[in-house]
Amino acid sequence: MKRILKPLLALASSLAFGTTAGTAADFPVIEGPLMGQTPPGKVAEVFAPGLISRDGWELEGVFAPGMEEFYFVTSKGYEKPHVVGFRYQNGQWHKFSEFVRTGEPFITSDGKTMHLAKGYRTRTAEGWSEKKSLGPMFDRKDWGIMRLTASDAGTYVFDDYKSGDVIRISRVAGGVRQEPELMGDQFNSGKMTAHPFIAPDESYLIWDSEREGGFGESDLYISFRQKDGSWGPAINMGPEVNSEKDDFWASVTPDGKYIMFDRTIGGEWPNLNVDIYWADAGIIEDLRRKHAK
Repeated sequence: MKRILKPLLALASSLAFGTTAGTAADFPVIEGPLMGQTPPGKVAEVFAPGLISRDGWELEGVFAPGMEEFYFVTSKGYEKPHVVGFRYQNGQWHKFSEFVRTGEPFITSDGKTMHLAKGYRTRTAEGWSEKKSLGPMFDRKDWGIMRLTASDAGTYVFDDYKSGDVIRISRVAGGVRQEPELMGDQFNSGKMTAHPFIAPDESYLIWDSEREGGFGESDLYISFRQKDGSWGPAINMGPEVNSEKDDFWASVTPDGKYIMFDRTIGGEWPNLNVDIYWADAGIIEDLRRKHAK
């Protein structure tokens, strides 16, 4: 199956999907913490099967800090993909937010900002503000940003499908945002390199790519920050999370306990089935110990 990143994840916000015009998907009542799910082990399993992960596109699942809000992207019941948000109150999850997706969601560790590619929304009493621009440094027509994530220090790491599927980094020095730079070859090699996630403390970075020796069409990789501040080699995250299918778009939950990512289950474009998967994030420390020098 051909990798679906560009048509599915980059262009979805400008295309029409499905046949139901602007109506919300019918979500069942969900009770209990973690969207009512039993925590997974170190082998990835589908997240909230039949509730969140269903037929069609359910992807880009993220919890907000505090683990009492959950957001994901779906096209079911909408003309265009929407970001749908749930909030946990009185033991139940209730849908409280939805808006057309204009970028892949990432929520900062203080819970105040939702990055959406070249733009962002800020927290309000009702939910989220209208989308704002990151400014001309990022809002370039020759850059195709799908996902931008941020560390606690304000470092941005983002992909760019218009420049040959590369990953860039932009730091803050002396309170001033620095021009983005290409990251090293351990990140910018292979094919379809995309969807970086930088740890809040910048101790590791996860992304996906098609590379020789992988398990499937696209695998998840991780690089650990070294003692000298450099980034270590690309490490395939192994069969616990990677499969013979497309595995991509990883995040680690704000409590540090779980890794969440997307997997293409089957079908052909545009009738693909993409689900959210999760696993115990202890596999990250297992990999750190295994590859420590």
